[in-house]
Amino acid sequence: MGLTKLVKMIKQNDPSVRSTAEVFLYQGFWAVACHKVIHKLFQWRLYFLARLLSQLTRFLTLIEIHPGATLSDEVFIDHGAGVVIGETAVVGEKVVIFHGVTLGGTGKDSGKRHPTVGDYVILGANATILGPITIGKGAKIGAGAVVIKDVPPGATIVGEAGREIGVERSLREQIKTLNQRLEKLESEIGKQSFIPK
Repeated sequence: MGLTKLVKMIKQNDPSVRSTAEVFLYQGFWAVACHKVIHKLFQWRLYFLARLLSQLTRFLTLIEIHPGATLSDEVFIDHGAGVVIGETAVVGEKVVIFHGVTLGGTGKDSGKRHPTVGDYVILGANATILGPITIGKGAKIGAGAVVIKDVPPGATIVGEAGREIGVERSLREQIKTLNQRLEKLESEIGKQSFIPK
């Protein structure tokens, strides 16, 4: 079932964990571990039992994961309270989810209604990701961001409008470097004499 991977993932991503035993006190551990069983029941079409157990898990952990959601073995829900993961959401490997995150639907879609989160993604506290969109591998979604469009791999998204800053910041750095090189060249050219001797 991958619980060893989950324990390792939590220990690697939370510097406050000092022993393996502590991991079993994390509500995120129990929410993901229980979901593995609940998801199997859902796949076997035991919908009522799956939903009943998911509601019990929600009551105990304050984390709501729909029985139909697909989570990899290495999803770390840190702190966890208020996390909501919708029915058709898919969450990849080594994803870190902080408290208050919503992987929800917009109410406008049918079929695949919830986000797909790629591997190595970080979802900041209270981030809201809505609709059948894709969060690319290695992306970072900042705390409180609202995301309703696909996010490219490696991008960083911040703010209520879900503005990408990773590429923007990179362009600013390149412009700054080019300006510095231009100033240096102008300075060197200014020192040279162009009058032939």
